[in-house]
Amino acid sequence: MPKARASVKEKNGGFLKLKIVVKMLQKSLIPRKKWVPEDVKEGHFAVMAVEDDDLKRFVLPLSFLTRPSFLRLLEQAEEEYGFGHHGALTLPCSPTELEGILAEQWPPEGGSNDAGWGCYQTVVKTC
Repeated sequence: MPKARASVKEKNGGFLKLKIVVKMLQKSLIPRKKWVPEDVKEGHFAVMAVEDDDLKRFVLPLSFLTRPSFLRLLEQAEEEYGFGHHGALTLPCSPTELEGILAEQWPPEGGSNDAGWGCYQTVVKTC
C-alpha cells in the first residue's frame, strides 16, 4: 500500500509540473503590446552608433539589412557585443562613419536632391 500512495503523489507532482509548463507556454504565446518608439515606423529599425562618448540613434529602413557594407557593421557588432543585446542594435562605429556609409548606400531616387539619405536626416538623434 505505501507504493500506491507514492505513485499518487508522483502523479500529482507530474500534473503540477505539467500545469506550470502549460501556463508558461500560454504566457509566452499571448500577444503583448510591445513598446516601440513613435519614430520607428513600420518597415524600419533603430540602431545606435557609438564611439567613445559620441552616441547617435538612427532609424533605418529594413532594406539596409541586405547591403554588404551594413552587414559588415552588423558582423562587427556581433563580435563586439554578442547576440544577447536588447533594444536598438548597437554598432561599433562613430556616428560620422555611419552617416558616411548611409550617404553612400542610399541612392538618390530620380536625381532629386531631396531624395536619398539627406531626406532622412530627421531620423538621427543625438543621445
